[in-house]
Amino acid sequence: MEANNETTKELFGSWVLAYSDKLFSWAFHKTSSKEIAEDLVQDTFLSAYNKLATFQGKSQPKTWLFSILNNKIIDYYKKKSKQFIVSSDDYLKQIRTTDGFFDKHEKWKTQSDLNDQHWLDNPEFNSILSDCIKNLPDNWQFIIQSKYILDKKSSDICQELNITQSNYWQISHRAKLVLKKCIELNWIS
Repeated sequence: MEANNETTKELFGSWVLAYSDKLFSWAFHKTSSKEIAEDLVQDTFLSAYNKLATFQGKSQPKTWLFSILNNKIIDYYKKKSKQFIVSSDDYLKQIRTTDGFFDKHEKWKTQSDLNDQHWLDNPEFNSILSDCIKNLPDNWQFIIQSKYILDKKSSDICQELNITQSNYWQISHRAKLVLKKCIELNWIS
């Protein structure tokens, strides 16, 4: 297909009308952000238009567009996970200063382990915890909320994020360390 003839432009326009909502729904499902989903769909159509000459019609346009979108989603999460890297010195400091928040099975210790009041009964703690979670990268937030709030299985979370189990455990561990440090700095201090 050649992208500069009028028939091809009309055909591509019909694809935009026919598939925008479905692509947006999928991107929103994968990112939980309206703005990011809109950007990913826009990038998908831009990439598709620029590579329209390579589309040979061996698959349905919808399949081809979803393939492009899935690659955009993967690239988005790769970029997000690279934006938040903790140095090994910071990592060791976080482990030493915040070990008391988790038991030997990496479960949150309850406030009753430390004193008589349960942390989740404390509105200030809940507010700080919520803010700390919001400051995590998007896929880290998703993992923490899915695992600890929604009580999802790790295999289901991996499937939704399209990541490996080892990547999941690494992100989960790092997210917990960052949350522990954030809570330590904002609530305990």
